[in-house]
Amino acid sequence: MLTLLLGLLLFIGIHSLQALAPGWRSQQRERWGELAYKGLYSLVAGAGLVLIVVGYGQARLEPVALWTPPRSLVHASFLLMWVSMVLLVAAYVPRNAIRARLGHPMTLGVKTWALAHLLSNGTLADLMLFGTFLIWAVLVFRSARRRPAPAGAAAPVSVLGTGLTVLVGTAVWAVFLWGGLHARWIGIDPLGGMGA
Repeated sequence: MLTLLLGLLLFIGIHSLQALAPGWRSQQRERWGELAYKGLYSLVAGAGLVLIVVGYGQARLEPVALWTPPRSLVHASFLLMWVSMVLLVAAYVPRNAIRARLGHPMTLGVKTWALAHLLSNGTLADLMLFGTFLIWAVLVFRSARRRPAPAGAAAPVSVLGTGLTVLVGTAVWAVFLWGGLHARWIGIDPLGGMGA
């Protein structure tokens, strides 16, 4: 569990700098230089991600059950994961109405992903992992909404961009759920009764 905690601290900590300590972040970028700062940022984030994966895998070997989610919540998590995938894709597809309307679809996608997994999993490791990401996403989203939009941020939207966002997001969701990608990458088949 300590490995998971350390990974979360590194990964969430480095990803919280812009929202929670923008002045300090700017000072460090100037002090280190853009390239060195990005390199260090990537190194810390990568190390955190590796520790999260290893720590979560270790915790799953000896799970501490907190609750047993009802099957209805597992089904609800499938729908929430579809929303999450569409939001994550919306962060990258240009000229889509979802990003134009919501402003921060990546953070909302992480929030929805974390909530979906909290609904369908009931171990201590799940609570730590997905609960931490949910709290982080809520705080970062609130912080981002308070910042003024950059000049020229209101890009025009198109039906094509929006349709492509929903189509690609749905395809990614379907591949994870029915295509076996979740089972291969995560080691859990969400359709096999083991959670999401």
